[in-house]
Amino acid sequence: MTSPYTLTKTAMNTLTGIPYAASSERASLADPLPATYIVGSLVSDVPDQHADNGETEQFIRMQLSIYSTGGLLSLPDTDTAMKAAGFKRGPARELPYDQETGHYGMAREYTILFNL
Repeated sequence: MTSPYTLTKTAMNTLTGIPYAASSERASLADPLPATYIVGSLVSDVPDQHADNGETEQFIRMQLSIYSTGGLLSLPDTDTAMKAAGFKRGPARELPYDQETGHYGMAREYTILFNL
């Protein structure tokens, strides 16, 4: 059974040259941090359907936090990659500028109805 983490990582691997890490793996990114990188995290997994006393579907929300020292005008195309993996685009919001690393950030959410 594929997990939402695996689906997200597979989608991000299509963005050649852009390092990706799940939030729990963020420390594995290069030091110093790359000019552009993406961190993924699970926002929520809500049971959506049950059968035979068990969950059969979950509504998953994943967040991709995209960081770049070049600003927010030319971020990687995570929308196309995530849509190809079956996700739908959700809300986006700007993240605070990191004065220590010089990275600007954008958080984008994606949803998927995940069959268990």
